[in-house]
Amino acid sequence: MRGRTVWAAASAAAALVLTMATGAHAEGRGDVRVVKTVVNGGGSVIVGTAKTIRYPVDITVKDNSGVKGLTHVSTFNKTSAYTFATWNDDSRCTKKSATTSVCRATLTIDPTWIADSDDIDSNKVAGVWQVNATVKANDGDYWISDHIAEYKVKRAAQLTTVIAPEKVAKNAKVTVTGKLARANWEDRKYHGYPGQQVKLQFRKKGAAHYSTVRTVTTGNLGQLTIKVTVASAGIWRWYFPGTTTTSLKTSAGDTLNLR
Repeated sequence: MRGRTVWAAASAAAALVLTMATGAHAEGRGDVRVVKTVVNGGGSVIVGTAKTIRYPVDITVKDNSGVKGLTHVSTFNKTSAYTFATWNDDSRCTKKSATTSVCRATLTIDPTWIADSDDIDSNKVAGVWQVNATVKANDGDYWISDHIAEYKVKRAAQLTTVIAPEKVAKNAKVTVTGKLARANWEDRKYHGYPGQQVKLQFRKKGAAHYSTVRTVTTGNLGQLTIKVTVASAGIWRWYFPGTTTTSLKTSAGDTLNLR
């Protein structure tokens, strides 16, 4: 079981602290340094209720003797220090020059054990996470790097669109409904997401792009409903831009035809 206690102890172990140019705090010996870190290709990590998620952390390391590799990688919520991601102590380094290598670690999140990873509502662990790592050089230099990157771990969203009726005369009114839901990591189900602004979008038949027609706020069960007057055939959909804790989601489109 991994939780706040584990990472609080790890942070307390860093007795010697140095402020680096990147804003990270670290301790170690010699001139080996982390110069860049990219998590999941720069994108958020989206976690649902069933699928195991594996994502890369690419750490660029530099030392005048060359880079030996990574000896530790950890990640956790920036504010609470809780985590449910694990590193399997495996990594590979790609040499870019005599002094610089990019080392890739792979982190794993399995939704089936998120709820058992802490003693709080696991959904509160969504949000901004940070990465720590220990790197080692060929000459024995090492550096324990704290807070070398930030990224977001988000709850997966679901979004639907239904038009009724699907075939009407020009300038008739139709009702567009839908539902926005997001993953609950405690019971591993999707629940309606209330109070969120979702954009209703339309793409005219033959057009290349969607345009936003209206913005609607979800109801207490995540439901969406609106009446619109239609002037042409095309495809309607809902678009949710996401939040710090919940993923962006675009529904599948529903086609409207004119009589």
